[in-house]
Amino acid sequence: MSLPIYNCLIVDDEPPAREVLKRYIQKLPMLCLVGECNNALQVIPFLHANPVDILFLDIRMPQLNGLELVSTLSNPPKIIFTTAYAEYALESYDLQATDYLLKPIKFERFVKAVNRAIPNLPPAQVNTDLPAVEDSYLYFRADRKMMKVMLKDILYIESLKDYVKIVTDSNQIITKYSMAALEAMLPTTGFLRIHRSFIIATDKLTSYTNSNVNLGSITLPIGKMYQHEVFRRLRPTP
Repeated sequence: MSLPIYNCLIVDDEPPAREVLKRYIQKLPMLCLVGECNNALQVIPFLHANPVDILFLDIRMPQLNGLELVSTLSNPPKIIFTTAYAEYALESYDLQATDYLLKPIKFERFVKAVNRAIPNLPPAQVNTDLPAVEDSYLYFRADRKMMKVMLKDILYIESLKDYVKIVTDSNQIITKYSMAALEAMLPTTGFLRIHRSFIIATDKLTSYTNSNVNLGSITLPIGKMYQHEVFRRLRPTP
């Protein structure tokens, strides 16, 4: 069975940033790049003339910025903001953006954003060296052996530079692993990146504020660059 194809438009005034997104789009067979714009004013006539499913949109651009552009669109495509500035995350949430990617954008993070934009599509596969996943548990190498971790037991995961600490209900495991690759592997419905150093299990969340989440007696910070996604996932839809 053939995969559906989703049309993408890149809008960024910096050619190197557009090239990165073009390379990423080419790696995913369900995406088709139908155009590039170097400013927001070019987008409106392009959308009138061409079907676009996903718009990869920079924010700081001359004449009209990305946030202002989206506010003018009556029926916008899925919006994934791509920017070097974290301070617009909350405003982008108000515009119902699908995701908010901070430059430099890693491929694993790009894939997660695409999977959020097209939820009916089977998740895109990232060709990375990941531990085996079998149903509801993962294997991680620790203490010279492969240790089984049940996903339902995980409270949170903490980055320790080149290692990660996996904290469960009854144990802690430290393993040499990439936080970005681990985030891409975990099911998005049960886990949430809240900070560059923390991923939480959402079913263990007991309360949260604008700056912290609480897992029972454990308090963890919400990073500014992750606020948009945290609030999108946790706040009820109006």
